Amino acid sequence: MTNTTPIQLRFNDIDQMGHVNNAVIMEFFDLGKANLFAQAGMPPEEGDFTVMVVHVDVDFVSQIRWGDSIEVRTAIDHFGTKSVHVTQEVVKSGGEVCARCHTVMAGYLRSEKRSAPIPDSYRHAFDE
Repeated sequence: MTNTTPIQLRFNDIDQMGHVNNAVIMEFFDLGKANLFAQAGMPPEEGDFTVMVVHVDVDFVSQIRWGDSIEVRTAIDHFGTKSVHVTQEVVKSGGEVCARCHTVMAGYLRSEKRSAPIPDSYRHAFDE
């Protein structure tokens, strides 16, 4: 399953260098992940089981400037026993990749405040 999230740039996303600040791009990635989980019927803010970010690796490839049309493409790359690996790209309308992100998220039970294996039902929710 892949999710594509269009991003509307805001004036305050642009820094004094005239491009979208790298910290803002991280917010775009967060929005893409939230939309992917919601699309699978597994919004991360609901239920006892959830996943939380434990590692993020980002490559900033090219600049995003005011007026650029962009989207975030998000997909599950791999399920481990207790982890979910997510790959993402921020892409301009012409196909130019602006940033790539790999995130590892760990299963977590809120009620017990501990890590937990990824349930089969969770895995199957992301089948295409």
